[in-house]
Amino acid sequence: MNKEKTLNESVFNKEYEYIKNKNYKLAAKELINLLPDYFFKIQASSTGKYHPSFSLGDGGLIRHTKAAVRIAHELLNNNSLGHKFTDREKDLIIISLLIHDGLKHGKTCESYTVFDHPLIICDYIIENKDKISLSDEDINFITNCIKSHMGEWNTNSYSNVILPIPKDKYQRFVHMCDFLASRKFLDIKFENNDIVD
Repeated sequence: MNKEKTLNESVFNKEYEYIKNKNYKLAAKELINLLPDYFFKIQASSTGKYHPSFSLGDGGLIRHTKAAVRIAHELLNNNSLGHKFTDREKDLIIISLLIHDGLKHGKTCESYTVFDHPLIICDYIIENKDKISLSDEDINFITNCIKSHMGEWNTNSYSNVILPIPKDKYQRFVHMCDFLASRKFLDIKFENNDIVD
């Protein structure tokens, strides 16, 4: 593995610790290693309009992803909410959020967000399933969560694609975490791309 891939993988060391199953932790790292280098450098919003200041600038998409994962982690560990999910489901939800915007600018780094990026990353995961230590059932769970993460923002005047909207509790949960991480009124403090507690 080259040095840059190792550095890219290690960006999420804290987030990997939220995953209890060691095989799922390995799979999360494998998925992150499949992502193009641009993922680790771009901001979360190509125009700067739709995300809070912490997710703008160099590495902004990383910080947005960390915020979404942290929101999920907090909610899944809250006894009033987390009891609705098994440990397996919790791990796979965290993985889904880690990878949900993995090809936000497409496979070749377009200038702006590619509207159907949820479907592109799902196809990419399936195309590379032989490189990931996950069962087909687990891959189906993850891609099912990711494909509808845009929620009600499922159409775009520049695209003929209509994205699916969340229908089950897993899809709704992933969308909710992504949605909350994109709210401008939330001010999450970061230091060296890690959330400050």
